[in-house]
Amino acid sequence: MIADLWPLLNLRLTTERVVLRSPNDDELATLAGIAAEGVHAPGERPYLVPWTEGTPGERAVYVVQQHWRRRGEWTPESWELELAVFLDGLPVGMVAVRARDFRVRREVKTESWLGIDYQRRGLGTEARAALLHLAFAELDAQSAVSEVFQDNAASQGVSRRLGYRRDGISRDVRDDDVVVSDRLRLDRTEWASSARLSVAASGVAPCLPLFGVSG
Repeated sequence: MIADLWPLLNLRLTTERVVLRSPNDDELATLAGIAAEGVHAPGERPYLVPWTEGTPGERAVYVVQQHWRRRGEWTPESWELELAVFLDGLPVGMVAVRARDFRVRREVKTESWLGIDYQRRGLGTEARAALLHLAFAELDAQSAVSEVFQDNAASQGVSRRLGYRRDGISRDVRDDDVVVSDRLRLDRTEWASSARLSVAASGVAPCLPLFGVSG
């Protein structure tokens, strides 16, 4: 079976309301359709990469290509795990956790998007909490970071609720303009000492070599 070669297909993170796991191709097509319909209000641009600015068809194709690229370019030294967010068995968005030289640095970055009909319901917080459980409890990470536009109130709120603290800013170029993001950090000690959502993980052990982590 393909999962014998790619055990990440069997990795699953479960909270009270959502399940995070790899989507199959039909589920990926559903997610592409959700992205095509829009993942933020018109006139907003909460992401540095302008993938949400294209036509509906271009947005859908980008979702599929990015998911395949992240799988295809995976190495234990540089990896990006992208999982679908399922609510009541239906895919409603995607999250990702990524790292470089994780074996040494023990640091991850996270990102996410939800279909616009599923926002402002706390699902993003649960999904991020599940990724943090994977990073800290299962992979022994030392820190998790996130870079968020200063006017992205939703993502800022998720990070604040989960205990991230300010760690400076980053400056990037977008359409010949400088854009500023808050750099936010959650260290292992802060994560361990804070109140946390309940998260159950399964299928992690066979994946550890892919993350550059020894059993």
